[in-house]
Amino acid sequence: MYRNRNRLGRVSEAQPRVRDGSSVAVTVAIWVLILLMILPEGLVYEAPTTGLGFLPTEGSPLTRTLWLGLLAFSAAVTLSRSGVALRLLRQINPFLFVFIALVACSALWSIEPAITLRRLLRLITILLTAMALAVTSSQTDRFQRVLRPVLTTLLVASIIFVIAAPEMAIMQSDQPELVGAWHGVATQKNGLGSLAAISLILWMHAWLTRETRSWVVLFGAAVSAICLINSRSSSSLMATAFSVVLLLMLLRSPTSLRRYVPYLIGLFAATLLIYSLAVLNLVPGSGTLLSPITLITGKDQTFSGRTAVWAILNEHIAYRPWLGSGFGAYWVQLPTSPSMEMVQRLYFYPTEGHNGYLDVINDLGIIGGFCLLAYLVTFLRQGLRVFAALRPQGALYLTLLFEQLVGNLSESRWFNVLTFDFVIMTMVTVSMGKTLIDQRLKNRPTAPELSKRAATRTLAARSGRPA
Repeated sequence: MYRNRNRLGRVSEAQPRVRDGSSVAVTVAIWVLILLMILPEGLVYEAPTTGLGFLPTEGSPLTRTLWLGLLAFSAAVTLSRSGVALRLLRQINPFLFVFIALVACSALWSIEPAITLRRLLRLITILLTAMALAVTSSQTDRFQRVLRPVLTTLLVASIIFVIAAPEMAIMQSDQPELVGAWHGVATQKNGLGSLAAISLILWMHAWLTRETRSWVVLFGAAVSAICLINSRSSSSLMATAFSVVLLLMLLRSPTSLRRYVPYLIGLFAATLLIYSLAVLNLVPGSGTLLSPITLITGKDQTFSGRTAVWAILNEHIAYRPWLGSGFGAYWVQLPTSPSMEMVQRLYFYPTEGHNGYLDVINDLGIIGGFCLLAYLVTFLRQGLRVFAALRPQGALYLTLLFEQLVGNLSESRWFNVLTFDFVIMTMVTVSMGKTLIDQRLKNRPTAPELSKRAATRTLAARSGRPA
């Protein structure tokens, strides 16, 4: 063991980083998973320039083979460490499993059952890959150490792509918000913006906790910032600005203020809930509430036409308010799909509802909305537990949660198995469960301590004094 002093003013004991074959293989699997989520099918980059958007319903034989390979490999790794996996299952946010059960049941009433079942298979694959990472992790910070290199590599590739082939890596559109916007190696500018936002948060966290060398942090943060700014994704810019401020507050707040952190987090969560209702025009005076957001993002109060999309979605939700139309079944570019009404009324196909909360309700009804709310509340409670025991890691988990809370106001990311963000949040949810297990084991008394306590109780009993 060796001692390590971090910038939070603590001296901590750390285990040497030992890599066995399975942990290396799992790292490769994480890289493959993220590449599958970010890169377009067949590396075809013409789709983002079209007016109708692009939403694949089936992959190529290669991508299907890779997904099935990930499923089989992750299941094998998780089963090989069944003891840890069973303990982990008891610590993972239970509403993630409630959601999966609801998704499976929704195939019974889905308007496109085949699509729902394919989305369910992808969901399970992502969860098992996240569990494989957790059960092979001996270090608490392995989550971010695995993610930072792959995200930065994709961002560097995006910059090179823009320089080498700008006509393919930059959005070719006459719409003001898309002119000159980078999408890099991603399929659209918001995808690159989200990728850069999470990467920047991870690098900021590495700098604040001294997890890696300063020059490496500077390089990673600079690459992330370049891609974030040039993506022109106002949603990601706003979410990142909010998250970085929160991360600084969590890791740099004075000791005397730490007891107020749970109240501060609760205040932030309540504020975001109010803004979520205001964005959907469900509270009186929403124009006043939204004026700061429109000022920061430069959008009008239609959020670049998103309110028209939300109005059509709300009309569709009214047909099946409690159970929805089936997981992933609405946004399918088929002639029979009700989502094609977007083309008829708006003359473009948005590929998503541009609001994560609304899309969950559209897919799984009010019951799905309550499931999402319960998941978020449980995530918040677990994050605060980790923060109390292990401040740096808890701060990262909470910051990523709030980045998603902000981003989902204008992008559909919650439980969306077609987005990179769902992979990240699933990994965070599972990793947080593993952190809670590790902390419980760390605080468990050792055999000598138990023997000493037993001896003390025996002596106290013989002498007639209380132990």
